[in-house]
Amino acid sequence: MSTPIRFDNQVAIVTGAGGGLGRSHALQLAARGAKVVVNDLGVARDGSGNAMTPAESVVAEIRAAGGQAIASAASVTDPAAVQEMVDQAMKEWGRVDILVNNAGFLRDKTFSKMSLDDFRAIVDVHLMGAVYCTKAVWDIMKQQNYGRIVMTTSSSGLFGNFGQSNYGAAKMALVGLMQTLALEGEKFNIRVNCLAPTAATRMTEGILSPDDLELLKPENVTPGMIWLVSQDGPNKTVLCAGAGTFSRSNITLSDGIHIGGGPDAAEALAANKDKLFDRTGEIIPVAGLNQPMMELTKARAARG
Repeated sequence: MSTPIRFDNQVAIVTGAGGGLGRSHALQLAARGAKVVVNDLGVARDGSGNAMTPAESVVAEIRAAGGQAIASAASVTDPAAVQEMVDQAMKEWGRVDILVNNAGFLRDKTFSKMSLDDFRAIVDVHLMGAVYCTKAVWDIMKQQNYGRIVMTTSSSGLFGNFGQSNYGAAKMALVGLMQTLALEGEKFNIRVNCLAPTAATRMTEGILSPDDLELLKPENVTPGMIWLVSQDGPNKTVLCAGAGTFSRSNITLSDGIHIGGGPDAAEALAANKDKLFDRTGEIIPVAGLNQPMMELTKARAARG
């Protein structure tokens, strides 16, 4: 076994942590020594003024186990509230080492039946919520010369899923955000990754069978997050996790074919589609610049 992963003296913010996957993330980070900001927009469970919100309930669990945590009810769609949450963490503990962008919800409909408001609402929470939270901690992490950030993407974004055009678009956008921030943060020891979970949460209740829900419990996903935000975790990785199974998803670039320009180029491309789709020799680009460099290399070779 490798050395246990610990987060002693580190501060973590987990959004959407009042239940499901976020709760699991918060509890396991705290169990490994992190001080945790438990963020959730959820309201009190009943009408009494004494009832705890979901975030406060998770904080109580962490404290009962001997950990340190504070609750935040900030909406990730409100930049000012997000900044207050980060300011609260800094006032309480003086640093922010880990950000897990987990908050989200669903508004599934086919694209033809989906309103623009439903599309925008999902993008605002999943994509812009992650942007606001990341922006609020970015300079802190740069000054510390340390940070670990996880974006929660989805197989719906990576591969598509019927009735989830809004959700899929937002989740794939998070991959693009991660790819660039991983490059920009590298020299400041900030590592940025994506987690694509398959877990039984509040969003999947009533969809899956009880047996499947047990296999897909959030606790079987969180170990992937723990590794991603660890000191020796990776950078620029999309980790898929569910039911205790972990895999890496990659955006690749095939070796390609040189067709050239000219009036018949489109027809030549269609005639050579089998070569175009051949995955032999494909690469995982380090950055977007790999694509034009590959294209120019082939064009120069063809020109002689």
